Amino acid sequence: MPGPPEVPVVADVCASCGKPLPERTGRKGRSSLYCSAACRQKAYRERQGTGSGVEGLIEDIGRRVKELVPQPASVLYSGVNELSAAVARLRRVARVARDSANDSVTPTPVTENPDTGKPVTANPLTEADFAALTESHRREIQVHCYRMTGSYDDAEDLVQETFLRAWRGRDGFEGRAGARTWLYRIATNACLDFQRRTARRPQRYEPIPGMNHGTGEPPARLTWLQPYPDDELPSAEEQPESAAVSRETLELVFLAAIQHLPPRQRAVLILRDVLGLSAAETAEALGLTVASANSALQRARPTLRDHLPGQRADWSAGEPTQAQRAVLQGYMTAAERLDFDAMTELLGKDVRLTMPPNPFWFTGRDALVEFLRPTLDPASPMFFGHWRHLPARANGQLAAGGYVRRPGTNVYRAQVLDVLRFDADDRIVEITSFEPHLFPAFGLPLRL
Repeated sequence: MPGPPEVPVVADVCASCGKPLPERTGRKGRSSLYCSAACRQKAYRERQGTGSGVEGLIEDIGRRVKELVPQPASVLYSGVNELSAAVARLRRVARVARDSANDSVTPTPVTENPDTGKPVTANPLTEADFAALTESHRREIQVHCYRMTGSYDDAEDLVQETFLRAWRGRDGFEGRAGARTWLYRIATNACLDFQRRTARRPQRYEPIPGMNHGTGEPPARLTWLQPYPDDELPSAEEQPESAAVSRETLELVFLAAIQHLPPRQRAVLILRDVLGLSAAETAEALGLTVASANSALQRARPTLRDHLPGQRADWSAGEPTQAQRAVLQGYMTAAERLDFDAMTELLGKDVRLTMPPNPFWFTGRDALVEFLRPTLDPASPMFFGHWRHLPARANGQLAAGGYVRRPGTNVYRAQVLDVLRFDADDRIVEITSFEPHLFPAFGLPLRL
């Protein structure tokens, strides 16, 4: 049976100056794109500076096209990746510019700002320049909306809502240097408005008659929880404000825990403890007094701790290890071979499975094994079908995109995205299984 696709060769030259990258012997984590901090900062300034307008993006794409060379293969792969990313940025800029232009009733503001009462003067930013400015912050704003809501789909919508609100209130923009804080304030309030409309509250899973869920406590049920693709995360090279995209605060355990906070407390905690804003900046962003913001933070922190495991290592293990990658491969292989015993060996004794938004849940290996056994047995009337998997990454964790060929068919269709968490012994202690409509966001096809 075909194995996973071949992993492309990572470029071994600096994306800024073209010099060879230093050896990574003994080092873990994501490969760097740049040979030095100077090249990294130069690339960042080029993206964020005056050249990041529409004209700059178009010029950048033209330059990258001319620099493409077919050999060596690693250089071609790196160049095409950079070109693809630049084209994607330009496409998003064009979309935001189009939406902004459609929202404009008059070519320049001619009335008073309803929020400040001050006369609105003509803004020098064109739709295209405004779109280019907001695009440079798009991914971290999307991550912020995802933390606030726990939903990838809702975060996508809220980013567009944020940019639309920003365009309508662009008279309050005080210059490029303040764009990040300005956009975070708008995004946070868009998320709070959304949460007031939806009034989501975590519940507890309930037993399903006739099903053995195990002896453990029913876990929290968040029907709206969705995974976030690692490829969408800005890397350290792309986003110096590394706290904004800290993997630790995107892992599913943290995401689920923070959903238990009331929306305003959640906003204060994210702005203060995740993004590092000051008490005064947080209070201004949320329209609170500094004392109220501090009080909300003091209430939020113990509530969050109550919904997290006692030891940080129990929920935030950092970059996946080689042993964990081997377990992921074993997990995919066992499912493809319908090897029930091999699958069982990979599971921790207290493993937990949830399937948001579905009501199924299991705590403990015995209960999970009882559920899986008939679905992997071709002789059982409950046999689900034959499986194939592709590896993925979600929320800083290893994941597997599962495809099933149902009995009587010959096509493998996307079925489930399993996000895995491991214990200290590299056994699987948590599986969060998501529905497959987000496969394209993870670079996974919907059928094999």
